[in-house]
Amino acid sequence: MAVFTSVSLDDVQPWIAQFPLGRATAIKGIASGIENSNFFLTTERGEYVLTIFENLSFDQLPFYLRLMEHLAARGVLVPAPVPNDKGELCVPLHGKPAAIVSKLHGSSELAPRPVHCAEVGAMLAKMHLAGRDFPLHQPNLRGLAWWHGAAPAVLPHMAEPEAALLRAEMHFQQAFHASALYARLQQGPVHADLFRNNVMFDGERLTGFFDFYFAGCDTWLFDVAVTINDWCVDLDTGVLDEARVRAFLDAYHAVRPFTADEQEAWQAMLRAGALRFWLSRLYDLHQPREAEMLTPHDPTHFERILRERIATPAPSLYQ
Repeated sequence: MAVFTSVSLDDVQPWIAQFPLGRATAIKGIASGIENSNFFLTTERGEYVLTIFENLSFDQLPFYLRLMEHLAARGVLVPAPVPNDKGELCVPLHGKPAAIVSKLHGSSELAPRPVHCAEVGAMLAKMHLAGRDFPLHQPNLRGLAWWHGAAPAVLPHMAEPEAALLRAEMHFQQAFHASALYARLQQGPVHADLFRNNVMFDGERLTGFFDFYFAGCDTWLFDVAVTINDWCVDLDTGVLDEARVRAFLDAYHAVRPFTADEQEAWQAMLRAGALRFWLSRLYDLHQPREAEMLTPHDPTHFERILRERIATPAPSLYQ
């Protein structure tokens, strides 16, 4: 949620007339994130978030926006996209796809305790179940195929010990993704980027998941692994905090019970979740794009997490 495309109040005023939101009264760029241009948008009808999509196409965006609409209709706490007067959820602004969604209340919980992790686990399970009848399909665009394209682009920039780790993990994940075990894992729409800064809380009460623009169809277990690798770790070491992990997994399991196959695949999937973000952060560092307010994330954080997941058995999915 950096700002690659600047938008002023004068720019947005004639454009917003197609939405049932009244006049725009204020717009402010959002600094966090690295993929799209995002703005807090205040109108006569309330507060919203305006997103200009820098990488996703008009053809790709219905999956994300319709998924949010689908989940919201089934009681999952997510932003609701706002249609224009033609029923369209995505329309051009400055020649790029753009959408408006409702603004969630609360703030991100950047120092989560077990109670917060339990809330996230339960809502993620609810989200997975609610997505089972979603009719659209799009693969996870940051899945294995993307890893195969990104790795050769970053390997020339890496020292040999780190390059050797990346090559070895790519080999391991290729075999895992081709296995019969992987093929048996339950799949459906996943968030795929449910970090602490993509969830809102009001105290200990979860008020919503947002930033669905890395969502796709993948294994539910991958979504759990990505989320655990952020919500339940010591940020300095990458070591899992067992109390937070247990709270998250028990709450998820109570809503959507884990399977024996998922238990068998759990350690490999935690490694997959760590590899995905180590690789994307390396890519963003070595293949930079110009943007206002853009600060690339440190890739060594997920390198530490990957090494830790390889070295240390993870807590069981269920007791």
